[in-house]
Amino acid sequence: MSKSDFNLTIQNKSTESKIVASLERIAQAFRVLLWQESKEHSLSPIQVQILIFLRFHSEEKRKVSYLADEFNMTKATISDTVKTLEQKQLITKETEQHDTRSYIIGLTTKGKEIADQTASFSREIYKPIESLSPDDKENLLLSMLNIIRHLNKTGIITIQRMCMTCNYYEYSEKSQKHFCRLLNQNLKTTDLRIDCPEHSMKQD
Repeated sequence: MSKSDFNLTIQNKSTESKIVASLERIAQAFRVLLWQESKEHSLSPIQVQILIFLRFHSEEKRKVSYLADEFNMTKATISDTVKTLEQKQLITKETEQHDTRSYIIGLTTKGKEIADQTASFSREIYKPIESLSPDDKENLLLSMLNIIRHLNKTGIITIQRMCMTCNYYEYSEKSQKHFCRLLNQNLKTTDLRIDCPEHSMKQD
């Protein structure tokens, strides 16, 4: 307990602990903003998150098993959430031709409207980031990607579609350059993606 990042005696002497505490505050802000959007549409936060995810991701990712991994939840919990969204007429379910036990989840017109409306819930967090200098933005992005990569490697976050976990990604320590073998080109720090449609999971 005494070594906690939230122990003020330690936190106020540790830059690392201050950063951890700051990230926790930001995480709290995301929860508050998401909850506000949820209440406005009589939905739960996870229902809103799923609608937004369905709105911007491809068919192979719009399945219960994938959603369960994406949100670190059980298939049963995701299935219940999907059932509720279907009852609210916000989603559709299309059975796959090659596997009648599996189905692809789509959005109804109403579901798309709500997804579009709620997808901007993070705008108040975007504003101060937008005002940062280009160098500060690059450093912040790279730092966030490294933190997420660590959390993914330790199993805390399961699915990641970022460059650093991709089979096509290469990094040169010597030249400090990022390279994408799919695009066959060097990448600037600002080109690095947190969610890439062409992502192919790297096999460690």
